[in-house]
Order: sequence, then C-alpha cells, then structure tokens
Amino acid sequence: MFRILVVEDDTELRELFCEVLSSNGYTIIPVSDGLEALEVMEHTLVDLIVSDIMMPHMDGYELTKALRESGNTVPILMITARDAPSDKREGFRLGTDDYMVKPIDVDEMVWRVEALLRRASLASSRIITVGSTTLDFDSLTVTADNISIELPQKEFGVLFKLLLSPGRIFTRRQIMDDIWGLESETDTHTLEVHISRLRERLRSNPDFEIVTVRGLGYKAVKRS
Repeated sequence: MFRILVVEDDTELRELFCEVLSSNGYTIIPVSDGLEALEVMEHTLVDLIVSDIMMPHMDGYELTKALRESGNTVPILMITARDAPSDKREGFRLGTDDYMVKPIDVDEMVWRVEALLRRASLASSRIITVGSTTLDFDSLTVTADNISIELPQKEFGVLFKLLLSPGRIFTRRQIMDDIWGLESETDTHTLEVHISRLRERLRSNPDFEIVTVRGLGYKAVKRS
C-alpha cells in the first residue's frame, strides 16, 4: 500500500485531503509543515508528498529544495493558493512534479496522485523481462532472440507500461495520462496509431501480444 505524506498547516484542509486519500486506499501520514515532513522521512519511507507552499517553520518550496538537493526523488504534488505563473515556475524549478491551485477538486487530486505514482513506478523499473524478451528503459530497446530494435519514446512507453503488468487491462485514458500527461490534448486516435505500430513491429515476437479489450482498453498477454 502506498504511503502519502500530507504536508498542510490548515487543519481542515489537511483532514479533508487525508480523508479523501485514505478512502482511495492510501496510507496517510499527516504533518503541518516542512520540518515535520523531513523528520518523518528520516525514519519512514513515503511514496508521494502532497504539500502546501505557505507554511510556518519550513514552507513547501524549502521542503522541495531540501529533498532534491539530498537526492530524494519522491514525487511531490504542490497544492497552494499561490496561482501566479512565477509561483508555479519556482515550484517546478525546485523540483515539484505537479501543481494544483486552491480551491481544488479532490477527485482531480486523486487522479493526479495516481498518475504520479504510476510514473514513479515506471521510472524505477528500468529493465523488464518477459520470456526471452527484454525491454531496456534507458536505451528504449526491445531485445528478442539476440536482435534489438529501438522504439520511438512514446511507443516504448506504452509497451513498457503494458508489460509491467501482463494481463492487466489499462483504459485508454490511463495510458494517455501516464505516457502523454494529464494536460495533453492528444486524442485517443494517437494511442491507437501507436498500438498499431507496436503490433506491426512486434508481430513475430514469441513472448507476448497486445490485445484490445473491447470497450475498455488494452492489455499485454503472454503467449503460451
């Protein structure tokens, strides 16, 4: 179960965020400022941080900077009332992964948390093997029978995501959000084109195939 550190000095908001995230299956650790967050992270592994910016003792910017300078790459979703472009730019410059402006839609917060966790999981798994086929995230290559092919980045991302969980159905929206990003205006036809190209490139692969699940999305299925 993923652990999420909620860093918010407003008691009502902190409780709301914790309640919503907890109801979606996450383990929640609530704190009221950046210093408390760092103290918790000295002895507890967290998978994602939801943080305000304006807080006493240590604000969200300072927390993000401290974590990134120490080499910590935990995903950070910043939620704040500061909506100026300069504020967002500063957050991203320091290492924030995503940004929401108050008042927020808590359902959207959950979607963004899910997307950040998926991306973190994708990035942490650099090489996966299915049967005799190996996918190398760093070189964007698929190797089977000692023959390697390099795929375009988006095609490789789609394939890598499907093969991280063989047999699991991913909706078109899940794949689009993860590979193209939540803010992308790319439509699902683009995904269909990428799936078609992958099938053509890998039609002779002995280890897996990409299956369309009518009305739902796609899944990678291991061949017998």
